[in-house]
Amino acid sequence: MQSSGCDQHTDAPWSQTTLPLNDPCNIHIKLENMQRTGSFKIRGVANQFARRLKGGHFVTMSAGNYGKSFAYACKHYGSKGKVVMPETTPISRSVLIQSLGVEVERAPTPRLMDVVNRSVQEDNMTFLHSYDDPDLIAGHASLGFEILEVVPYPDVVVVCCGGGGLLAGVAAAIKLSGCENTKIYGVEPEGACTMYKSFIEKKPVGMDAKSIASGLAPPFAGSLPYELCQKYVENIVLVTDEEIKSAVSTLYKAGLVVEPSGTAAFAAVTNDKIPDINGKNVVVILSGGNIGKDELSNFHD
Repeated sequence: MQSSGCDQHTDAPWSQTTLPLNDPCNIHIKLENMQRTGSFKIRGVANQFARRLKGGHFVTMSAGNYGKSFAYACKHYGSKGKVVMPETTPISRSVLIQSLGVEVERAPTPRLMDVVNRSVQEDNMTFLHSYDDPDLIAGHASLGFEILEVVPYPDVVVVCCGGGGLLAGVAAAIKLSGCENTKIYGVEPEGACTMYKSFIEKKPVGMDAKSIASGLAPPFAGSLPYELCQKYVENIVLVTDEEIKSAVSTLYKAGLVVEPSGTAAFAAVTNDKIPDINGKNVVVILSGGNIGKDELSNFHD
């Protein structure tokens, strides 16, 4: 698994804490909510762009974080871009992404891929997938390597899972670095558990995903992420929207602004969803912090 070595992501900081868990463990928290563009997505996006010709014309579909990183990369690499967004996305998010210099088109969720295909066929754009792409996954693997620089042999690593790109990249990086005994868990919302269902069906499947964690609610699990997760991930566990809401509030009180999708791994650990962590070194990834003040106010107790 190779990345281009591009440097458009930053080495996000860490927080180490002891939480009041039933099974006390040593938790290392990777703060990707403080990453450039506000989420881990820039890691994979930058690698996608670095491996393509500068000055290209690209199209993608995204409800938020990938689109923001995509727009940032378009500007950095001198490319043109278009983000196709679901009509259900807050207008403010579309305006923000458009302000970064790319075209934005909103469409009903069932028609998103139709708009992308039209852009490819009629406008000669190149489609960049937001989670089912080898260059993207290789870029996300950089997070796995950074984890090992700080915690060389973690016992457990807990990662959120939407389409599976981040989970696949981190899991592959850690396992292929010789950490055969490290157990890696993916975390999905109960209402958006495509990878969980894919593990059961033994093939990538889709569903009508609905969750407060919109960034973890793609219509289907990625094919390549599924293959890698099947090989390197111990299991997929589920958290409820209420557990996610509580995690947002808890982290905010600790001084960390984290969006609902970004708290899934933390919610799993604090709600005893991860087995056998008593006395273990556990890495938890907070994957993103793109949440507005108005939205954040809904999570305060």
